[in-house]
Amino acid sequence: MSSDFKGKTVIITGASAGVGAATARTFANLGANLVLVARGQTALDVITDELAKITSVINVAMDINNPEANEALLETAAQAFGSVDVLVNNAGFHQRGDVMRNQATDLAQMVDVNLRAPIQLSALMLPYLQKAGGGAIVNVGSLAGRTPLQGAATYAATKAGLRAFTYSLSDELKGDNINVGVVSPGPIDTGFIMSEIDEVEDIVFSQPMSSAQQVADAIVSCARGEAVEISLPRASGWLTTVSYLFPSLRKALRPALYRKGRKAKEQYKQRNAS
Repeated sequence: MSSDFKGKTVIITGASAGVGAATARTFANLGANLVLVARGQTALDVITDELAKITSVINVAMDINNPEANEALLETAAQAFGSVDVLVNNAGFHQRGDVMRNQATDLAQMVDVNLRAPIQLSALMLPYLQKAGGGAIVNVGSLAGRTPLQGAATYAATKAGLRAFTYSLSDELKGDNINVGVVSPGPIDTGFIMSEIDEVEDIVFSQPMSSAQQVADAIVSCARGEAVEISLPRASGWLTTVSYLFPSLRKALRPALYRKGRKAKEQYKQRNAS
C-alpha cells in the first residue's frame, strides 16, 4: 500500500455520501488525516464513526457558500492536524432540466456551489499549501464540462468553468510542488443520479456508468500529480473532445446517443426496481 499520504491532512467537501464518502475511505486507507465536510451532521457522523477506526478524522457540518465558514474550516483543519495538504472540491448541486423550466435562483445556486465555492476554497487553501511545502487541490468536474449538454446548460457551464480554472491554476503553480487536477466523470452509480433518474437527460446514460470508487481512485491519482485531468470512462473523454471540436458531428450523433441512453436508462430503472 502506498504511504505517500500517510500523516497528510485531506479536506473533502460533500464527504457524507457517494463519491465523497468513497474518497474519504480511500484516503483513510492510505493513512491520511481527514476533515470531512457536508451540510448534514447526521450523515457526516456516520462516515466519521466508520473511518475513526482507521485514521484520525474530524467533521464540519457547514455550507460551503459561506465565505467565513470556509476560512474557519481551514483554520480548524490546521489546528487539529498541524497542516493542510490536500483539498478535494467534491460538493456539487444540480437542478436538472432546461433553463426555461428552472427558477433563476436555482441556476444561481448551481454557480455558487459548483464554481464559486471551489474557487474560493482553493484560493484560501494556497497559503496553507505553501506553508506545508506543497500538496494538492483536486476538483470534481464532469463530462458535461467538456461538451455542451442540453437539459443541463448551467450545470455544464459550471463544470466547464471549474475545468478551465483547474488548468489555469495548475499552470500558475508549476514549480510550487502543488498538484492541481480535475476528475471529469460521466454518469456515476450513486444517489446523485440514480435517485433522480427520471429527471436525468437520456443522453447521459449513453456513456458507461462509473462507480464511486473509480472516481475516488482518479481523485487520488490527480492528488499525486499523475495527471491534470482524468476523464471517466477514458473513451467517453475522447468522445466529448471530438464532439466539442466538431459541433456538426455532435448534432449528427445526438439522436443515436439519445436512443442508446434511453435504452440504458430503462435497464437501470429496472435494476433499481428489483
